[in-house]
Amino acid sequence: MPPTFVESLIAGGAAGTAVDLLFFPIDTLKTRLQSAQGFTHAGGFKGIYKGIGSVVVGSAPGAAAFFCTYDTMKKTLPLPDHLAPVKHVVSASLGEIAACLIRVPTEVIKTRMQTSSYGTGLSSFAAARILWTNDGLKGFYRGFGITVMREIPFTSLQFPLYELLKLRLSGALGRKPLYAHEAAICGSIAGGFSAAVTTPLDVLKTRVMLDMRDPTLPSPSLLSRFRTIYVEEGTRALFAGVAPRTMWISAGGAVFLGVYEWVAGGLMSSRHDTEK
Repeated sequence: MPPTFVESLIAGGAAGTAVDLLFFPIDTLKTRLQSAQGFTHAGGFKGIYKGIGSVVVGSAPGAAAFFCTYDTMKKTLPLPDHLAPVKHVVSASLGEIAACLIRVPTEVIKTRMQTSSYGTGLSSFAAARILWTNDGLKGFYRGFGITVMREIPFTSLQFPLYELLKLRLSGALGRKPLYAHEAAICGSIAGGFSAAVTTPLDVLKTRVMLDMRDPTLPSPSLLSRFRTIYVEEGTRALFAGVAPRTMWISAGGAVFLGVYEWVAGGLMSSRHDTEK
């Protein structure tokens, strides 16, 4: 029995908020490692909760948008069972595009707060006001394209792998659905692998969002930015932050998908009991 739209909405919001708040310090360290100014100048180990205000605002709506789209597309795409991986890739990709419409503005503020781009002592709301004054609406969506380019390969790896691991584990255990902690293990493995592979795209996303130039003026292409990082800083820079990124998404994947399955399962069980 698949979750309804409302159940996906609630479960997705709860899952996203739990992960982003729990692992925020690791994300801060990852962002500072990836910044062009260097880890120490970006803040080092100080103020690791800077920017958390924007996460509180955007986390639940972004995750809810993803799961509502993902679950809806999984149920409605007219693809046969043997093309299930394709269905999962398409559903997850569309889910990420929907989520990025909400997530990117809060991600821009979070990233700049984490690296003290507007100085120290400012709130996320104050940073948002500065961004609006300087760059307007376009500034809030700086890096939208590269964020989508990062998320689609990531989810195209993560969710088919997650669904495959759940299917194999269900077969091995001889029961379905899995318990929340079992789904969490599958999510952790899928998330960690996908995070490590897509780290160069994440580095590129961070650099674009930290670019303080006027967004109305021409800016370097993504390929040009990628080439500059590679030539001037080497391959190592393209994998900056790979350890904390893999760590927090691996652990976060367990929490994210585990909480989602737990909340969605509880809601579906309550609905089933009510319908009896």
